[in-house]
Amino acid sequence: MAFRCPTAKVVGASEIKGYELLFRGGRKGAVATVEPLEGSSVPVLLWKIRPGDEQSLDRYEGYPHFYRKEMMEVELNGKAVPGMVYVMNGGHELGAPSYFYLNTIMEGYKAAGFDTDFLDQAVEKSVRLAAEQQEAEPMQGSLFGPKWW
Repeated sequence: MAFRCPTAKVVGASEIKGYELLFRGGRKGAVATVEPLEGSSVPVLLWKIRPGDEQSLDRYEGYPHFYRKEMMEVELNGKAVPGMVYVMNGGHELGAPSYFYLNTIMEGYKAAGFDTDFLDQAVEKSVRLAAEQQEAEPMQGSLFGPKWW
């Protein structure tokens, strides 16, 4: 974040209540998103950003084609405040993040003082759900046997 948005400032830690963290974008090399799930929450850092920072983030996150921006209410110092969140657009498969991508998020979680077991659980759930979806998909074939391409 500091590299992409040099003028951004951390204003505090919070959580997005009623959402879970998942990884989507393909079986391998998936990236983070949040999706509604009652009773769950996702730890987050809140940043104060300037318009130039937001434009930089938009480009990096693939807005509006890959991610959309949603305003969500979070709690900061006992008060409800609005926060902008990049949420992945529909149609992307669940999967596992790359080692480099996951490690980058892991380092951010450690620096923020968040429990990194949370990330491990999100990866495990994403991989498990991806496997379940793959098993549920009908096998495509042809007169000459299973599709090999």
